[in-house]
Amino acid sequence: MTTDFKHQVKETLKNYIAQKGSQNKAANSLQGASSALLSQIMNDNWENISDDMWRNVASQIGLTKNEWVYVETTDYKLINKFLNDAQENSNVFGMTGDAGSGKSKTFELYAKNHQNAYLLSCAEYWNRKEFLIQLLTAMGVDYSGLTVAEMMNEIVKRLKSQQNPLIILDEADKLPDTVLYFFITLYNRLEDHCGIILCATDHLSKRINRGIKLNRKGYKEIHSRIGRKFIELKGVNSTDVVQICSANGVTDPKAFKSIFNECDGDLRRVKRSIHAYKNKKVNEQD
Repeated sequence: MTTDFKHQVKETLKNYIAQKGSQNKAANSLQGASSALLSQIMNDNWENISDDMWRNVASQIGLTKNEWVYVETTDYKLINKFLNDAQENSNVFGMTGDAGSGKSKTFELYAKNHQNAYLLSCAEYWNRKEFLIQLLTAMGVDYSGLTVAEMMNEIVKRLKSQQNPLIILDEADKLPDTVLYFFITLYNRLEDHCGIILCATDHLSKRINRGIKLNRKGYKEIHSRIGRKFIELKGVNSTDVVQICSANGVTDPKAFKSIFNECDGDLRRVKRSIHAYKNKKVNEQD
């Protein structure tokens, strides 16, 4: 682990702490990192910090050794438009996009750079308690010893006291019905006090529409609260691909066309194609 990388972690951590509001809140939001550890990093007391711990902290605060340059694609701009609207006006939106459309990375960057914006990457195994634990962790709040009701009350109390809070639920289609329905309770208690974004692939919109047809509990209410429609992301277009290629060292117009034709609107495929193109060029020079 180089000293230069450790300095990068320190500088990024400084911004992360400022974004979270305090060192304790920052520590509570990180897995396996105490406030004492953050103090050691910030005060240059690095002798007893293992390389694994440096990597653990770096990955959670958004610092990697990846040199990939991210570009503001068409979908990136659209997502940010609605994130800003939701946060500034306490609005609720549903959003769908295929895997590889850049949703998760855009949310990550937004939450990193906006105070009181909390990102949750949902999982199938979550129950109501785990959902609340994850939200409290993102908020940097200690949930030890709290019941489900107490956790909910703590979340509502803290969010209502904050300026323009925002909850982003990424991969919301993975939530079981009991937790998805729990969203209504959260919405009702935070209406006009907190913005909420529900985002997933189109499985979520299909699931909600199917639930409405089958008259399943809660689905009409969820549909109503997101304005009875989903914002649909389109994936990367040819202009996006040119910008991404150019930002990452590919300037050949033939490569632009080839990479776009192969990507099928998927940012991950664009990234793989660019890496393959650059590796091929390096091998040709050897």
